[in-house]
Amino acid sequence: MEAFVERTVHAYEEFMKGADPRVYHYPLMQGALLPLSILLGYTFFVLWLGPRLMANKKPFDLKPLLVIYNFSLVALSAFIVYEFLMSGWLTGYTWKCDPVDTSDSPMALRMVRVSWLFLFSKFIELMDTVFFVLRKKNSQITFLHLIHHSVLPWSWWWGVKFGPGGMGSFHAMINSLVHVIMYFYYGLSAAGPSFQKFLWWKKHMTAIQLIQFVLVSIHITQYYFMDSCGYQFPIFIHLIWIYGTFFFVLFSNFWYQAYTKGRRLPKGAQPSSLAAPRQKGEGARNGSVHENGVAQNGKVKAN
Repeated sequence: MEAFVERTVHAYEEFMKGADPRVYHYPLMQGALLPLSILLGYTFFVLWLGPRLMANKKPFDLKPLLVIYNFSLVALSAFIVYEFLMSGWLTGYTWKCDPVDTSDSPMALRMVRVSWLFLFSKFIELMDTVFFVLRKKNSQITFLHLIHHSVLPWSWWWGVKFGPGGMGSFHAMINSLVHVIMYFYYGLSAAGPSFQKFLWWKKHMTAIQLIQFVLVSIHITQYYFMDSCGYQFPIFIHLIWIYGTFFFVLFSNFWYQAYTKGRRLPKGAQPSSLAAPRQKGEGARNGSVHENGVAQNGKVKAN
């Protein structure tokens, strides 16, 4: 057993020698144990510990905090989109086969920074689920929600560790753009009843999510039709394609259940009779069913 552990540790150390040295000094990037521990602790809290601690307590009123939280993520996501554009996607990338720039040029280091910032934002967004627990909205902690919030930070940690930038960063930029829209919705929702009239576009958030995955899949599929491509990490291409397809299927199912079969529509309402369907509950972001707001008769969440 001891020999097996030693071989495993040695293999891990040898593997990590291929990591990008430029990200080593960023928080969370020294090794895989810390981010893994955070994600395992998150899962344990939201599925077991949190609900038990809240079992005999009243839900917390977090409306002021949620307004600040959601609009802060709007600003952060918008900044991430801008940095992705300025560090490559509008300043030299071809939008086809774009390898990772491994140099220490100012532009390359800017891409490294925004790639890490996107990763860090995924850990901040774990608070989405923590707020659900504290507000006793446990029904919003769906399979889709948990998979999205745990798999994306973990997979992107490896992406930033080994290949920050290049064509593999396209889906991060698109995801951040979607989050500008989503968290803006959540912020308005959390702001109170006076803002409900501005929330008529709830249904369209799932459509935005589906468009996101279509764009990501189209972009990444180019790789399979190129005669040659210098992108250094084909494994990331395969994972992004699988990710886009998997979540497109899950979000399509959510759309079908919510808006075609009408399972998330108010009692007495028919799907065809609603120009802007309203749902009982809360939010929709990045695809799963969730919302850190308080929209009346509403419920949605996504990526």
